[in-house]
Amino acid sequence: MNNNITKNSYEMRNAILNLIDDPKQLEKLYRDNKSTFRNEFNLIYNDIRDHKIADFWKERLNYETSELSWGTVNEFIFVIFASLLAGLIAKIPEIAGFDEEYFYQRNIGFIVFPLLTIFFGWKNNLSNGRIAIASVVTLCSVIFINLLPDNNLSDTLILSCMHLPLFLWAVLGSTFVGDNLKDLHKRIDFLKYNGDLVVISALIAISGGILTGITIGLFSLINFNIEEFYFKYIVIMGLSAVPIVGTYIIQTNPQLVNKVSPLIAKIFSPLVLVTLIIYLIAMIYSGKDPYNDREFLVIFNALLIGVMAIILFSVAGTSKTERTRAESVILFTLSVVTIIVNSIALSAILFRIPEWGITPNRMAVLGGNILILGNLLIVSYRLFRSIKQADQIELVEKSIASYLPVYAIWTIIVIFIFPFVFGFR
Repeated sequence: MNNNITKNSYEMRNAILNLIDDPKQLEKLYRDNKSTFRNEFNLIYNDIRDHKIADFWKERLNYETSELSWGTVNEFIFVIFASLLAGLIAKIPEIAGFDEEYFYQRNIGFIVFPLLTIFFGWKNNLSNGRIAIASVVTLCSVIFINLLPDNNLSDTLILSCMHLPLFLWAVLGSTFVGDNLKDLHKRIDFLKYNGDLVVISALIAISGGILTGITIGLFSLINFNIEEFYFKYIVIMGLSAVPIVGTYIIQTNPQLVNKVSPLIAKIFSPLVLVTLIIYLIAMIYSGKDPYNDREFLVIFNALLIGVMAIILFSVAGTSKTERTRAESVILFTLSVVTIIVNSIALSAILFRIPEWGITPNRMAVLGGNILILGNLLIVSYRLFRSIKQADQIELVEKSIASYLPVYAIWTIIVIFIFPFVFGFR
């Protein structure tokens, strides 16, 4: 597969060079694969800058406006409608009289993910077949998760509820990518979108928190106590709408946040690396270990996922032309340290299984750790190669993108198969 990736980049580069004087074919080449075209064009621009059309494409591909865009009228209407609908879904327990704990535990992922899936399905003009598949899969998920036995002590129920948002995230990713699910560049774009969404959602949430404080404070000055009403309706509706509004802003104004996520990744990668090294040293002197402390093991795995996310967003967030050798060294070292952390967590799980037997929780954590370890080994190898060969960064990004379906398959196993295998216990 990696040979094909390199070949595709090489072919795109040659195609641009051969068609630089043919505007019509160059436009067609761009529309066939925008991400690869942009990356390869920027790499060879200095070789073709004598051609007048090259300057035009340089500006077109890298143009950034300081003006805000509000998208089309239809997009704006969709965002308003979807935001209101998300809020209404979040209020279903109160409207229908359902138990809130029961509802949110099983259905919190359905508040936003299906609406975002519809948005990207519409934006990407998905085929009717793909739309039908996404709709049926989502509907079946709703039915399945709500038909599971109501037993809060059931490990398989808790695991299914925890993994369901990840599965819905995978369905969202399939609509984001479009009809060509094998397009690795679009998968990378999806990872970038997630990083940008985290950033913009945090900014919106902070702004909303400030607005909430000001509003409640102003009304309290005139003896109106609106806290209960405000949190019960306005805040719930607002929080439900944040991912939808954030997505809309990213799609209409990518220049606002597309450089923030890489910057955050660059800042935090060395900080996390230093923290992890100090943490491993401190763990030795603390006397605690994940082999006999269950809570310690859970926190260890959460730490592992967080570090993995930083590596993924950092690699997917910048191009090979923007990354320095020092950054590649830091990311490689971070990946190696994370592999050590993963190995400790993995050995702890394997240690606990013979002592206390196989349980749904241990199997879920074991499977997840093995998958992450496999991904980390591939990423580390590519990062090591990228230290000496800058063009290997593209293979790092695409090795991450190609691994996403593996995680999706594992979530399907945990959600839909574990309850039957372990007898719903």
